[in-house]
Amino acid sequence: MFDKNLQTLLTPTITALGYELIGVERLSRGRKGAQLLRVFIDKPEGITIEDCETVSHQISGVLDVEDPIQGQYTLEVSSPGLDRPLVTLEHFARFIGHPVQIRLTRPLAERRNFSGTLLRVEDNDIVLLAEQTEYNLPYDQIDKARLVPEI
Repeated sequence: MFDKNLQTLLTPTITALGYELIGVERLSRGRKGAQLLRVFIDKPEGITIEDCETVSHQISGVLDVEDPIQGQYTLEVSSPGLDRPLVTLEHFARFIGHPVQIRLTRPLAERRNFSGTLLRVEDNDIVLLAEQTEYNLPYDQIDKARLVPEI
C-alpha cells in the first residue's frame, strides 16, 4: 500500500521539478529493519534514467532533513511502468476505458479481487465492468489498483 505521509512530504519537491508523484511504496526487506522506499514518478513524455537520478538526488535531501523513516532504507525512483498503479481519483478518471486490476481491503460481493474495464468515477466510487457485471468499488476501500498492460 502507498504511504500517504511520505507522499505528502515529497509531493512539493517532485512537483517543483516538473514531475507527477504517482505514489510512494514502503516495503520491508528481509534484513533486520531494512526497508525499500520506492517512489513512482511520471511526466507526459515519459521518464528517463536521468529523470530518476534528478528526483532521487532532490528527495534524498528532503528525507535526510525530515528523517521520516526509522532505520536503514534503500531509495528507488522509477517510472510507473505499463502496469502503473492507480492511486488517486484523478488517476482512475484518466484511465477510463482501460483494463485494470483492483484489490479491496475487505470483501465486496464476497470477493476482494476484481479485474475488468474501468467505466467511470462516480463520487467516491470506481465503477468497473467485470464479467459482464458493473461493480461500484468504494475508493476508500481500495488496497491496490493497477492498469493491465494492453500489448
